[in-house]
Amino acid sequence: MIKIDKKIVGYAVAQPVTAEKSQKPEFKREGGGGDRAEVIRMHEKLERPEMLVGSTYKVKTPISDHAMYVTINDIVLNQGTEHEKRRPFEIFINSKNLDHYQWIVALTRIISAVFRKGGDVTFLVEELQAVFDPKGGYFKKGGKYMPSLVAEIGDAIENHMRSIGLLDTPEMDEPRRTLIANKRNQLTAASAGEQARIQNNDDMSDVSFPEIAQLCVKCSTKAVVQLDGCMTCLNCGDSKCG
Repeated sequence: MIKIDKKIVGYAVAQPVTAEKSQKPEFKREGGGGDRAEVIRMHEKLERPEMLVGSTYKVKTPISDHAMYVTINDIVLNQGTEHEKRRPFEIFINSKNLDHYQWIVALTRIISAVFRKGGDVTFLVEELQAVFDPKGGYFKKGGKYMPSLVAEIGDAIENHMRSIGLLDTPEMDEPRRTLIANKRNQLTAASAGEQARIQNNDDMSDVSFPEIAQLCVKCSTKAVVQLDGCMTCLNCGDSKCG
């Protein structure tokens, strides 16, 4: 018999602890169940290794004279095993143009923090590509339209995620490939004919603009050059000096 001197404020029924349960505690899993989680979670205080594997992407826009270089470093999880995976860990953006320095530093730190947190980080691509510049977008090399500089940074992140297998590469069916090939051939032929016509026409020779000209935000023509210390559009006459 056990004598209890204190007041009883609560009770619980003792259960026998099995050896299997005591050796293997249960952890909260995410994903489709089973012994492995589909979403990889990393602690925000995960120490950075001495060396990280990464890639650098060049971003050259018609709205700036200087290119931007987006570097994304990856951390290798389960290295040397059959479950080895690469996941983005940090991002850096470098450029000679300091006009966007503040928001670029803030953006890289936030994206790096999301990368280190782990989980499904692919949503960053959609969020960045949905940012539109009120002054208008531009077409990058290859004819792809970019609504803003932030969207092109998101495009670089998307390409990197596809290269490491974090995003699937969409494949086109055969009829669509044939249609695109035919349209591309027609566009190439029409462009070649237009260039030949302009070269043979002396009256049209004065509408060409220098190769160093920049994109005009008013008429969307690459015709802005520096005249007498002021950026002036040769097409519409828009000038920052009024």
